Amino acid sequence: MALRIVGSEPPLPRGEVPLSDLAWTYAANGWGPVERDEEVGGTAANDGMPLTLGGQRYTKGLGVNSPSLVRYRLGKRCQSFTAWVGLDDVTAGAGSVAFQVWADGDKLFDSGVILGGAPAQHINVDVSGRSELRLWVGEVDDLGQDHADWADARVHCDQ
Repeated sequence: MALRIVGSEPPLPRGEVPLSDLAWTYAANGWGPVERDEEVGGTAANDGMPLTLGGQRYTKGLGVNSPSLVRYRLGKRCQSFTAWVGLDDVTAGAGSVAFQVWADGDKLFDSGVILGGAPAQHINVDVSGRSELRLWVGEVDDLGQDHADWADARVHCDQ
């Protein structure tokens, strides 16, 4: 018996690039699909509102709902990952999540519990020499209002 693999690997990131412009290698979401450049909305694709944290709108980023996991190939080309993280304003102060950034099996960032209405946290994570980036959002209580944003999420890589 032979195994035949069809398809191709997504291209590796170059320069400073928003994650929403890259193809992920895996995405799972607790409610609806992972959304590019909008909050998670409902259960259909592209049904979210603009990404908004603390009244600030973001044109780029990922909208997810806990629990979620999104993975990207880095190919040891990138130096850092930056983003603003928090619960989208659409939740009107509800929800509770924890954001984590993993790379090659190592946890590089853990926000601790973030409650709805809390200010957005800016993160800057060193991913030098890493092959894969994993963005995880964990459920704390009830996932019903866990519209979590990775706003302005970017990797900073070699050209």
